[in-house]
Amino acid sequence: MKVRDIRYDSRRVNVEGTITKIGEPREVNLRTGGTARVAEAVLSDETGTIILSLWNDDIERVKEGDRVRIENGYVTTFRGEKRLNVGRYGRLEVNP
Repeated sequence: MKVRDIRYDSRRVNVEGTITKIGEPREVNLRTGGTARVAEAVLSDETGTIILSLWNDDIERVKEGDRVRIENGYVTTFRGEKRLNVGRYGRLEVNP
C-alpha cells in the first residue's frame, strides 16, 4: 500500500516510508486513566505524506531519515487530519 491509498477509515494498513520529521514528545491523559507519551512524526513515500503517531517506546526507536514499515496499522482522524497508528496489534519495523 502507498500513502496516497490510505483512507480516513483504513484498517490493516501495511505501508513503508521514510520518517521525514519528528515532533517533540508530549504527555497525554488516557481515557482509561494514567498517562502516555506521544509524538507526531511525518511518514513519507513517493506518493505523499501522513502523520504517524508514535507512542511511548516507539518514540525512541525511530529518528528522522529512518525507513520504516508499518504492519497492521490503522487510521484515525484527529483535528481533521488523518493519523496512522501502529496500535496494540500492529508492528513497527525500523530499517535505518
